[in-house]
Parts: sequence; C-alpha cells; structure tokens
Amino acid sequence: MYYKPIIYIVPPEDEGMLLKTVLHNRLGMSRKLLSRLKLTEKGITLNGERCYTTVKVKAGDRIEARMEEEESEDILPQDLPLSILYEDEQLLIVNKEAGMIVHPTHGHYVGTVANAVVHYWRERGETFRFRPVHRLDQETSGVLAIAKNPYAHQQISEQMSAHTVTKEYAAVVHGVIAADSGTLTGPIDRDPEQPHVRIVTPDGYPAVTHYEVMARYPAHTLVKLRLETGRTHQIRVHMKHLGHPLVGDKMYGLPPEESPPFPRQALHAMRLGFDHPLTKQRLTVEAPLPADLEELLKLVSGGE
Repeated sequence: MYYKPIIYIVPPEDEGMLLKTVLHNRLGMSRKLLSRLKLTEKGITLNGERCYTTVKVKAGDRIEARMEEEESEDILPQDLPLSILYEDEQLLIVNKEAGMIVHPTHGHYVGTVANAVVHYWRERGETFRFRPVHRLDQETSGVLAIAKNPYAHQQISEQMSAHTVTKEYAAVVHGVIAADSGTLTGPIDRDPEQPHVRIVTPDGYPAVTHYEVMARYPAHTLVKLRLETGRTHQIRVHMKHLGHPLVGDKMYGLPPEESPPFPRQALHAMRLGFDHPLTKQRLTVEAPLPADLEELLKLVSGGE
C-alpha cells in the first residue's frame, strides 16, 4: 500500500530537465529519498508509467512520487488525551501536555506522545511511522510537529538545519529582567563533571537565543524566547547564565524553598512556524498558555 502521491505537473520552463533534477530541485527530494523511491515498484512514475530518472521531461508531464505505507510496530497504541492543533496528509501537530515524554525510551514504554498518536491513527484506520521533527523536554508543554512520511520529515529537517524554522517559547523566570529584549550567544556544551548537565563554556557549541519581555511581576518575568539553534536545554542554560533561571527547573533553577511552588519547569512551546513541505506556504501553529502556567502567573503577580 502507498500513501497519496506527491504530484508535480512539469511547467514549460522545466522542459528538457532530467526527471531526477526536477525531483531534486523542484520538490527538494534528497538523494537518499530518491534512491529509496527508485527501489519501490510505483515509487516514481511519469505520466503513469515507471521510468528511469535520467529521462528528460516535457511540459505538461505528470510526475508522481509514492511512498510505501509504514507503521510504528514497536510502539504500543494507547488511548490517551491528545490535543490536535493542525493536521493534513503530511503533518500532525499536537499540543503536548507537560509531563509526557515524546517517544518511548528505556523504562518509559507507555504514556508517551507516540503511544497516543499511534492509537489515534489506528482508530482512523491510518498507518504512519511516528516521526517527530523536533523534541520537547518531558516537562515542557506546547507545539510538537510530527511528520507522516519521510518526505515531510526531510523537508522540515532541512529547514531546521538552515535555521528558517520559527520556534518561540514562553517562560516564567526568577527575577525582573531589566532589558526589554536581548540576544544570548553563550556557547553550550556538557558539564565535564556532570555529563547530563549543560553549561555555557567558551569551548562549547554555538547557541543563539533571542528574548523579549512579555510581562514583569514583583519578583519574576514572563519572557518570550526565540531559538536560532537547538542545543539541548538551550533556553534553560541560557536563562540561568543570564541570572534568571526558569521557575520550577530542578536542574538549572533555584532551590525549592526559594521558588514559587510549581511542579515543572515553567516553559511552554507557544509557536512553531515553517514552510509546509508540500505547498511551500508558511505554516504557523500556536498553542495557548496551559492552565498551570496561567495559575503560576496569578501567583507571582500577587493575585489569588
């Protein structure tokens, strides 16, 4: 069985191009994906017929690329709450709850976003491999994008590498940030004494975080953060380095007795934007602040 084909009608300006050139330059297909499609019986067709990718195309030719259906056989379907923000034939974008791990790992085989998504697809009679295009920490809530096929995953991954994906977060941090906005550029790497912890160090990997104050409170700040790079724990590390660690951050934050009672790091992925893998139009998806962060804001503002 195959997914719905990706279709391209050759325009006059592409006449005479090699088929593989059209697939690569116009549809952005990687060489790896093209090789995979060529090994599939109906992977690539020209006007309904299989052909070599070295054939020259003509204006009006109909190119179809088909990917075989896949299934996440190693993921147990589980009926869990799933908040869907956007879905089409290429993508599923959900609002991840805080506390949920994205993908099953050793010791966490159930209760993940993957378990919930696979169950959702099974109930609809659909078979896709679970392919998140990015990750969120277990305690971070918000927008999470999942590709439904290798092409969609490749297209968004390339945008990630080119830093053209917009990733914006909301965080509640300790202290009142004086500047209305700024950019943090401290390189990040593992702490040699605690390999699971990241630190800002001159020998680290480049990392860029832009911040903008959204609201100030007596002893805290609600800040919007936009990532240019995607280092592990980047926001948490950069905000600690700035002197404003996240509320509730057990690894990089203040001791519990110095922090408002909050069971997780106060971080929410509120906006994700990228070019749609098929239409190439800009797609921006937002997730509102969750109830627990709204309650935290009331608490730090002095409200009931």
